[in-house]
Amino acid sequence: MITWMRRLAGTWFAKALFIVLILSFAAWGIEDTLRNIGRDTAVARVGSDSIEVDEAQEAARRELQRIQRQLQGRIEINATIRRAVAGQAIEALVLERVVRQEADRMGIVSPDEAVRGYIFQIPAFQGLDNRFSRVMFDAFLRNNDLTEGRFLALLRADLSRQQLTGAVRAGAAAPETLAERLLSWNLQQRSATLVELPFSDAPEPEAPTQAQLERFHENNAARFSTPEYREVAVATLNAARIMGEIEVSERDIEDAYAAGRARFETPEKREIFQAVMPDEEAAKALAERWRDEPDFAAIEAAAQAAGGLASTLPASSRAELPLPELADAAFSLEAGAVSAPVRSAFGWHVLKLGRVEPGQTRVLDEVRDELRQEIAAERAADMAFERVSQVEDALAGGSTLAEAAQRFSLGFFEGKIDAAGRNPEGAEAELPVAAAARTAALRAIFAAERGAAPRMQEGEWGFMAVEVRDIQPPALRPLDTVREQVTAAYLANARRRFQEERAAALLAATRGGKSLAEAATEAGVTAEELGPFGREAGGANPMPRDLLAPVFELRGQDATMVERPQSFAVVQLLSVSAPDLSGAAEALTTLRSETAQAMAEDLEAQYQAALRARANVRINPRLLDQIAGGE
Repeated sequence: MITWMRRLAGTWFAKALFIVLILSFAAWGIEDTLRNIGRDTAVARVGSDSIEVDEAQEAARRELQRIQRQLQGRIEINATIRRAVAGQAIEALVLERVVRQEADRMGIVSPDEAVRGYIFQIPAFQGLDNRFSRVMFDAFLRNNDLTEGRFLALLRADLSRQQLTGAVRAGAAAPETLAERLLSWNLQQRSATLVELPFSDAPEPEAPTQAQLERFHENNAARFSTPEYREVAVATLNAARIMGEIEVSERDIEDAYAAGRARFETPEKREIFQAVMPDEEAAKALAERWRDEPDFAAIEAAAQAAGGLASTLPASSRAELPLPELADAAFSLEAGAVSAPVRSAFGWHVLKLGRVEPGQTRVLDEVRDELRQEIAAERAADMAFERVSQVEDALAGGSTLAEAAQRFSLGFFEGKIDAAGRNPEGAEAELPVAAAARTAALRAIFAAERGAAPRMQEGEWGFMAVEVRDIQPPALRPLDTVREQVTAAYLANARRRFQEERAAALLAATRGGKSLAEAATEAGVTAEELGPFGREAGGANPMPRDLLAPVFELRGQDATMVERPQSFAVVQLLSVSAPDLSGAAEALTTLRSETAQAMAEDLEAQYQAALRARANVRINPRLLDQIAGGE
């Protein structure tokens, strides 16, 4: 047998078989690479430059975080918003590549001296002496996970972009005539006649007949219909619900206190007055004077006269002081004492101790309950994730949501509710979610599909599964059940129509050549002359806020009619007053600057759009969808 196998191994068949096996194992090790051969792995391409998935995901994440901070949780981030944010982030990366390529094409470079000078001017990299601090620069690189070479490359590219776009923006200038016209428009004042016809002043309408009520009831079905009701089952789980099951021992509390002791210790803080002098002799002279001269303003002037700089450091702990030598000197001083000169990389420092804030330590007995709650909350959060997995397994195994809720002690609700969270009787449904998360939970419930398998979804409420069993569409309530509401609405509408007709008659009279004041006198209503007033609402402006825009759109002696929440208003323009700009030199200068800035931004946007249209930009929609979905 062995001899036969040796002979077989020497044949071409065996050698070919070994080659196939070797290639198979090699392909197994680089499966992902082979699978991507022939497939585009870039989210977008700008000519020869590519924007890879990792870069695009990071940009989309930063943009989404920025939007969430601005919105402060007022809007739920859904799939549509995520896609829009991802598209916006990728478009920003595309424009950055487009401008960079144009700068390279034009041969724009940033010399080392320009990069160095720019870095030295960045305030975040300056020390106490207002000069470049290598310590702070290195800390910035560490905090942002950047190497010095990477940061310099990014800065060099940004400076090149600024040179290119700066040349475009430099062409923006607001002519003085334009600024005068804009300021005159902004400061323009007008006078007008106002007639207001409140609905409540209309005469009492006649009681409606049965036929009128029925017709009004049917024509306004949306006002007298039941809301959409959903018969749902809702199960929720969060850490707060589980915390009662968590047991925290005394040993756990003591260990947590020992591990986080620094949290409960407030270090001593000291207010320090300091002067930084160019040499030791000047520092010694200033220290001698400072011991006899308590006025810091005088010391500050003396330090500046000697070529130094005096400043006040806010109350800081030893660890918060930027230099170890300063910390040692500051925390060895007695109250009100002045130190001997201390040398650092920034010069010679003279320190004087100001206010001292003693350190404090909260002992274990003071924080015992706080630690117990923290430990329980942390363990409950971990247990919630484990229990969610168990619930998902049970639902996948055929358990109903009610059975899973009972088995795993979930919050549970079943019944009919509308989008406001009320049942058919008008009472507020007792959903098992916190009050702060109720609105978001209702949105999720009414976004769920009927008949879809329930799944635990994470949100403001913790985890929630929704089962929509039935949907009852809105239905017109019988007239007999809402007769009072229909009658009241009918009478209110009749009053509104009466005042609308009066307002329309007044407007028609002004278009027939009468003034609004004359038409109002003939109609027996009060007309009020207002003005002059400006465009800005509030303050001493007599014209109601919602009427300002319509009034400033009028020309000549024109009039307009506006429906307000509880009235109709008719307004006729009387006069337009142009402002006197003879003493508005400062306002004109400011407006010209603001207008030029807006024009520069428009020019840059148009320039970038033209570059993008000229560039060969290709976006991969499949990978864009992947990033928008958070994958």
